[in-house]
Amino acid sequence: MRTKINIKFWLGIGISLFFMVLLLDKIDFRKLGAALESADYRYVFLAVCFTFASYFLRAVRWRYLLITEKSIHLSSLYSATIIGYMANNLLPARLGEFVRAYTLARREQLETPAVFASLVIDRLFDGFSVLFLLLLALFTLQLPAGMEDAAIALRVGGAFMFLLYCVVILFLYLLKWQTMRTLSVVKYVLKPFPQRMADALIPLLGSFIGGIKLSSKVEHWAALVATSAGIWLCCLLAVDMTLKAFNAHLPITASMFILVLLVFAVMVPASPGFIGTYHYACFKGLSVFSIPATTSVSIALVMHGTSFFPVIIAGLYYLWKNKLSLNELQGAEKAR
Repeated sequence: MRTKINIKFWLGIGISLFFMVLLLDKIDFRKLGAALESADYRYVFLAVCFTFASYFLRAVRWRYLLITEKSIHLSSLYSATIIGYMANNLLPARLGEFVRAYTLARREQLETPAVFASLVIDRLFDGFSVLFLLLLALFTLQLPAGMEDAAIALRVGGAFMFLLYCVVILFLYLLKWQTMRTLSVVKYVLKPFPQRMADALIPLLGSFIGGIKLSSKVEHWAALVATSAGIWLCCLLAVDMTLKAFNAHLPITASMFILVLLVFAVMVPASPGFIGTYHYACFKGLSVFSIPATTSVSIALVMHGTSFFPVIIAGLYYLWKNKLSLNELQGAEKAR
């Protein structure tokens, strides 16, 4: 297991270095420094505020996903959320979601599988929100001439992601309400693979689906939808504020387009913190709107910085407050 993690880690480092070389190869660093110096950092401060507002709304949404398990105070949910996002920036193998679940379960004496199951639903809400933004951007934003193929590719990608999320929801629905039949189908599908895989996966799926206990109250579902909209509105405004900091006054639909590209970029295997892939996606997205290369790189660096350094500082504070350490979080992940 350790060897596999190391391979993934070094592969991610290599991918990050590759994209950073592509990004910085032709940049004039004197112009880059001048662009960073001339930015209006009042807008950057607002971007940081919107970023933390999105984390707070994630904590609120998480409360409603877990409300049938326990009524949890927002302070516990918020600190676990911040620690999880810090972990994605510092630890390999994208441990953020597990760290969120482990931190909250430890503090609130909950079962970790049940908490982790809530985060799967949390990500499904995110997925549909991003797909909505993608469709809204592509059907309202006028891309420059020559971008027709890119627009078609994004639409196809969006349609594929929509179908994938529908399949996942259908699978979870069947797993919840037709548990034994669905597990039998999974076991049959796994027949060509080693038996130990089925022996490990089947109990895990059973435990996982037992942890999904969503409320049936209309007001709770309304809160889930409203917080999801608020989360992504804050993310969108954080992007827009960073663009304004560099005097790049683009329509809000352009910010949507760039935000969606960034979401896809962080899905690519990379080093902790999504270094390289995040920056290159931002750079390419801005180039569509004829933003100069130096300014685009400056925006990419600052945009990444607003979601990287502040959450690390806040996460380390909450680690200390919760009497946790990075070594403990990594050790808990290996022991699961």
